Amino acid sequence: MELIPGVTTEHYLVLSLILFCLGIFGILYRRNAILMFMCVELMLNASNLALVAFSRMWGDTGGQVFVFFIMVVAAAEVAVGLAILMLLYRNMGTTQTDVLNKMKW
Repeated sequence: MELIPGVTTEHYLVLSLILFCLGIFGILYRRNAILMFMCVELMLNASNLALVAFSRMWGDTGGQVFVFFIMVVAAAEVAVGLAILMLLYRNMGTTQTDVLNKMKW
């Protein structure tokens, strides 16, 4: 059963691959910690989309339950990560990762 006529599992997987690659390129080429953080979240959501697509294809809800737990962990990660970024900005005055080498002992 297709929700949207003509859209198959392969379409969802291609979209997931595109989103994941965008996240990887963002991690590799951006030096702003907030943008890197957003790219990690984009990669997590791409993997969630693939899990839901496979779950729907096989007719098993296990993948969708796993996605729910990934979202819970991602929400906790966002809370902790943003708190760390706020402290870095308060202490260093920037969120650029190039200046974080000043934190060495």
